[in-house]
Amino acid sequence: MCGRYMVTKPPDAIRRLFGTQGVLPNFPPRYNVAPTQDVPVVAINKEGLRAIVMMRWGLVPWWTETAPNGKPQSSKPLINARAETVAGMPAFRDSFHERRCLIPADGYFEWDQQSERRTPHLFRAPDQGLFAFAGLWDRWRAKGADRTPLLSCTVITTNASPLMAPLHDRMPVILPQSVWAVWLGESKQGEQPLLDLLQSGGDEGFTDTVVSTRVNSHVNDDDKVIDPSWVEPAAAPKSKKAATEPDSGRLL
Repeated sequence: MCGRYMVTKPPDAIRRLFGTQGVLPNFPPRYNVAPTQDVPVVAINKEGLRAIVMMRWGLVPWWTETAPNGKPQSSKPLINARAETVAGMPAFRDSFHERRCLIPADGYFEWDQQSERRTPHLFRAPDQGLFAFAGLWDRWRAKGADRTPLLSCTVITTNASPLMAPLHDRMPVILPQSVWAVWLGESKQGEQPLLDLLQSGGDEGFTDTVVSTRVNSHVNDDDKVIDPSWVEPAAAPKSKKAATEPDSGRLL
C-alpha cells in the first residue's frame, strides 16, 4: 500500500518536470504527507492542458451521499486503489476511464511490521529526484449546495517489487515519464493498454533507507523524519504520585 510519502521539491521544479501550465499553487516542502491532507496533483484541466491542482488525498467518488453536516458521507478515505480491480470497482471506475492523474513525489514510506518499534523505511529514486505515482481523481459536490467542489485523489497500488516485498505485499505504481502522456489521456489508449501500465511497481534502481521513527506520527513534517540518526527523546517518566493514584473508575 501507500500510506505516507513526501514531496519536498519546490512548485516550480514540479512545473518544469511535468510541463504544467496555468496558475502555480504555492505549497511548502512536505516530508510526511498523510491521508486526507491536500497534495499537489498533475491533471488535465478544462483547456486540455496539464495543470498542478491541490487535491485531498483520499478519493471521494462523485456519487457519494451528502451527510447532514454537508460533508461526504463516507466511512474512510480511499487513499489507495488496487490495479487489479480499478477499472471495474464502482468507487474508481469512472475516474479510471475519465480522470487519471499523476501524483508527484520524491520518496515514500513503508514500515517493517516485524520490528519492535515498527521501523520506517524510505524509498527514493537513485538521484533522489521527483517521480510520479499513477493516480485517479474525482470531483464531489454537496447535494443541494452551491459550494466549491471537493477535489480528491487516490494512489494506485500493485504487487510489491523484490525491493518492497520484505516489508509489504503491495506498493504504489510509479510511472516512467515516457508514459505520462498516455496515462493522462493526451495519447488515447484503450482500457487494456492502460491496465498494462499498472502491472509493475516501477521502482527499478530505487534505494531503501531506514529513517527516524519521527515519521510514525503525521504531526512531524520536517527533514528530521528522514534522518536515520535522529532519535525521538524518551518520554518523561510518570511521577510516583501519578503512578499510585486511583483510576477513578475509568476503563481507559
